[in-house]
Amino acid sequence: MSNRPQKERSEVPEPAAVVSGGVRIEALPWGKARGLDQNGGYIAAYDPATDNEVWILKVYEVAYDGRRESDKQDLFIEDLALEPSGLLRVSDERGGVYRVDLQQRAVVSP
Repeated sequence: MSNRPQKERSEVPEPAAVVSGGVRIEALPWGKARGLDQNGGYIAAYDPATDNEVWILKVYEVAYDGRRESDKQDLFIEDLALEPSGLLRVSDERGGVYRVDLQQRAVVSP
């Protein structure tokens, strides 16, 4: 067993927001601080004129293993991009890609 300290988590990604349908969409990294069930995996929509949150959506589930530290298992959104189809492409740190229909506020493909 080594006495070296464990490597700290690298910096949390901060993907650029996108604007669609009159709202600004941002990744919501710290869900647990807001009483949600996980960190990462959520997007939030804001009214650009007031900065008021309009809605949030869980894009993917983070499967936590109770035998490990939860903060080392958090899985954050790395990129947000609007596709020509109008869907929002959400990419996570491990290469997972999800598509969100912003009108329906629903994940349409994993």
